[in-house]
Amino acid sequence: MTTSAASLRLAGIQKSFGATRALRGVSLEMAPGEVHALIGENGAGKSTLMKILSGAHSADAGTMELGGQSYAPTGPHDARLKGVAMIYQELNLALHLSAQENILLGAESGRLGWIDKKTSRERARAALAQLGHEGLDLDRQAGSFSIAEQQIIEIARALLTRPQVLIMDEPTSSLTQDDTDRLFATILRLRSQGVGIIYISHFLEECRRIADRYTVLKDGETVGTGVMKEATLNHIVTLMTGREVKDLYPRTVHDLGAVVLEVKSAASLPRLKQASLQVRAGEIFGLGGLIGAGRTDLLRTIFALDGLEEGEVHVVGAPAGRPTPRTRWQQGTGFLSENRKEEGLMLNQSIADNLTLTKMETFGRFGWINHGRQDATARRWLNELRVKCRDASQAIGELSGGNQQKIAFARLLEHPARIFLLDEPTRGIDVGSKAQIYGLIGELAAAGKAVIVVSSYLPELLGLCDTIGIMCRGELTAVRPRSEWTESEIMRVATGST
Repeated sequence: MTTSAASLRLAGIQKSFGATRALRGVSLEMAPGEVHALIGENGAGKSTLMKILSGAHSADAGTMELGGQSYAPTGPHDARLKGVAMIYQELNLALHLSAQENILLGAESGRLGWIDKKTSRERARAALAQLGHEGLDLDRQAGSFSIAEQQIIEIARALLTRPQVLIMDEPTSSLTQDDTDRLFATILRLRSQGVGIIYISHFLEECRRIADRYTVLKDGETVGTGVMKEATLNHIVTLMTGREVKDLYPRTVHDLGAVVLEVKSAASLPRLKQASLQVRAGEIFGLGGLIGAGRTDLLRTIFALDGLEEGEVHVVGAPAGRPTPRTRWQQGTGFLSENRKEEGLMLNQSIADNLTLTKMETFGRFGWINHGRQDATARRWLNELRVKCRDASQAIGELSGGNQQKIAFARLLEHPARIFLLDEPTRGIDVGSKAQIYGLIGELAAAGKAVIVVSSYLPELLGLCDTIGIMCRGELTAVRPRSEWTESEIMRVATGST
């Protein structure tokens, strides 16, 4: 930290949405050049607090100070002008525009209605240089970059207004270990320049690695704060959940049965070039690899979302032919997308509708839905997964990202699937809920279900799976029992190192 003086001070922040009290009096302080971890379960109030700080919401009560001055932004643009910028978990780039156009969007240099292209380009290049990425192609379309590179573009846009405080919401949720290491180097560079960073993450190991201090929220209140290096993970988990999570990866006893899914030399170009595997009933099969290595493409090909150009995908017991996602559902195969925002959920529809979407015919006749039965089913899953919401009729887009993920997972559990394709199933979920999801996956395996899990989080693969396959440059290059893998060996195979 560059100084001990407080750069940001929040005191007694309160916010309600109707009868729901999202924040009950939250306080937080951080110094310039400090990385401050904001930690809490899904629904604890982290997103609401950051939306108030970044100007998207206004507080009902409490005070905020920035650089010793009263701070009350009228909106996100005003917040950026005053020195607070936020990078959301879901990147907000215009993918059809160039990197330069995204960085400068709404903040181009010019006068009298004319854009000064030279000065604008120099400012975009300077923002990238601040991150150590001055060589990034400014004229290239944003959508053609990797997720990690898109994140650099997003951060560069945030730095254009020279913020005092930069908020990062789950910045590594879609990154591999290598990309995470590069992001942390960027964070340390910004910290040395005096930029204060609020770091929101459910990966507590990351928080310990990168943060100077922490604040823990629970049920809309501040329940703990302190120096990160002086806190144990057990202490933080206890503050978050009110209980100890002694065994994050419960090993439910389960036996492997007959092969239920077989993939032979499958290809779906350009990303999936070759993959062969067998998955047995009762098996938890993990897929690792770098982003873009073809993990998601393999799952989408199995589920018939992407076309199979070469090879075979065979669900044992199902007729051969040209399957569709609908027939895969009918064959007992369920798919959980990593992209819940755009293809996993209907954000403007109710929790109940999202949860029962794949089996609506069981909740009514002749086009009429029995809402009583539907709501009863939804309430059962809301209680079992401890989803924080008003009721089953609430629009799912109003929930936190982690609670949305629980509903997407519950839909698979409600559907009578025997093969589960899970793409980053714990993305954006807090540590207590992760243990809960891991337990459910173990119960599925114990019940004889087959589960394929794509994960970028290596401890998750090693702690959860029976078998792990690693993809590299579009090919499934190695499949071994979990006992034969280590984190370093997974990264060696994933990067194609010899």
